[in-house]
Amino acid sequence: MRQSSVVSRRVAATAVSLVLTLGVAACAGPEDTGAKGGTSGKAAGTPQKGGTLTVLNAEAQTDFDPARLYTSGGGNVPSLVFRTLTTRNREAGAAGTQVVPDLATDTGRPNKDATEWTYTLKEGLKFEDGTPITSADIKYGIERSFAAELSGGAPYLRDWLVGGDTYQGPYKDKNGLASIVTPDARTLVFKLKKPEGEFPFVATQTQFTPVPKAKDTGAKYEEHPLSSGPYKVVKNENDGERLTLERNEHWDPKTDEERKAYPDKIDVRSGLDEAVINQRLATSTGADASAITTDTNLGPAELAQVGSDKALAARVGTGRFGFTNYIAFNPKVKPFDNPKVRQAISYAINRTSVVNAAGGSALAEPATTFLPEQKAFGFTPYDHFPAGRTGDPEKAKAVLKEAGYPNGLTVTLLHSTAQNRTTSPEIATAVQEALGKVGITVKLDGQQPNSFNEKRWSVKDAPGFFLSRWGADWPAGGPFLAPIFDGRQIVTNGSNYNHAQLNDPAVNKEIDEINKLTDLKAAAARWGALDKKIGEQALDVPLFHPVYKRLVGKNVKNVVISDWTGVLDISQVSVK
Repeated sequence: MRQSSVVSRRVAATAVSLVLTLGVAACAGPEDTGAKGGTSGKAAGTPQKGGTLTVLNAEAQTDFDPARLYTSGGGNVPSLVFRTLTTRNREAGAAGTQVVPDLATDTGRPNKDATEWTYTLKEGLKFEDGTPITSADIKYGIERSFAAELSGGAPYLRDWLVGGDTYQGPYKDKNGLASIVTPDARTLVFKLKKPEGEFPFVATQTQFTPVPKAKDTGAKYEEHPLSSGPYKVVKNENDGERLTLERNEHWDPKTDEERKAYPDKIDVRSGLDEAVINQRLATSTGADASAITTDTNLGPAELAQVGSDKALAARVGTGRFGFTNYIAFNPKVKPFDNPKVRQAISYAINRTSVVNAAGGSALAEPATTFLPEQKAFGFTPYDHFPAGRTGDPEKAKAVLKEAGYPNGLTVTLLHSTAQNRTTSPEIATAVQEALGKVGITVKLDGQQPNSFNEKRWSVKDAPGFFLSRWGADWPAGGPFLAPIFDGRQIVTNGSNYNHAQLNDPAVNKEIDEINKLTDLKAAAARWGALDKKIGEQALDVPLFHPVYKRLVGKNVKNVVISDWTGVLDISQVSVK
């Protein structure tokens, strides 16, 4: 989540939660290949068109308006209705981290310094009512996302577009954004404040969905948004708790190489208990045999039950999303201003016990790097303070002595009381036990989720030692490293994600230099090198990357799980 304004940082605080609850950072599929970074299961038989796909979810698909959704790659259920300029490649594993054209003919054409991006729309694009989709519709769709009445979407364009920081949307400013130019019905030109080589990733956000001005009903638009995708909304009850989607007869598959759109109907039912969802998927009777979930994972106990049933295990899939759980240090607070203290803690951590606290090796993988272990992020292996799987107490004691604490010390660790197996009491206790073996007494400070988040994201009140986590808005190093380590993104009067309050001119400069690159492979290598360099300062202790396990109904076929989302791609599923 790479931002450069107070507003966008505040919005980004909810992004991690949104991607988890709405299924962007989750998994599902009928086969676990054991391969890192994603899995694709294709049940026996050729996928066929027809039938009804049921979606069983805990969280409702609220704010079903493209301006208000905060999604990565176009989202999951939203991408059935909303097409964008670009989208994620609908393939399994690492191939799924690539940006590909959607409404546009390509992923964008930058000028020399990547401050201007040009897109051309495909021919033959139509809305569900048969009217043509034009560049003006996309420009208007973006502009309405700036309206205060439609807040909640991704914040990047507010920061990146010239004039975006002061624009208040088309309801108040009829002139529109001059930095989005539409010279003809099929061309858009975006003018940016600074180089942004990753602009094609942002063009996957639902804010790039076309919206015809004449059909805009403001806050009520979510009740029946005009579809540009293979399905249209025919029913939206209780703010997304029950969504019914049926085929959009004006969607032309010749213009859409990504979405398969096999089922005739999609029935999304939310507000269900997670245990009930998993039980219904396991039993797979009636409509549940053709059901999936986009937000409910299997827990340790359920995985143990599944493991004893081969038929059930064959319907469990694995997904990995770019996410890191870590210990954060605030060097402004003693004794964490001493690098040796931070290093000693790094050596002491028992990652095996942490992984067990997170649900076991099936649900968590130990981490020694801040960047997730995927090429798209620029993952570069390093372990500056090697402690093995169970910690190195002797090395930790020696470094603690060098720090001036031969007899140990006492510290307080802030954590959440939420039972999420990420920042929860179980993880905190594992850290406490590991540090106790080297003479560091850890007092646990458990706070309710809201209080916990307010403290860890506050410059004024942030403690010196706390559990944290971070997930990326798209699979690249920028939205992972910049918010956490760019000194210009330190916020003193809002949510601050730079926990170490690092403001290193060399780091800031390298971030700017990488942002200029439109060669994403070259950029990834630079992000990896920067991660390794920052890691030498022991500003955090990476703990683990989560793994997501999901069940699908017994009739679900053609499941694809990419490393972009780590979740079953609903646009590929067949139920016959």
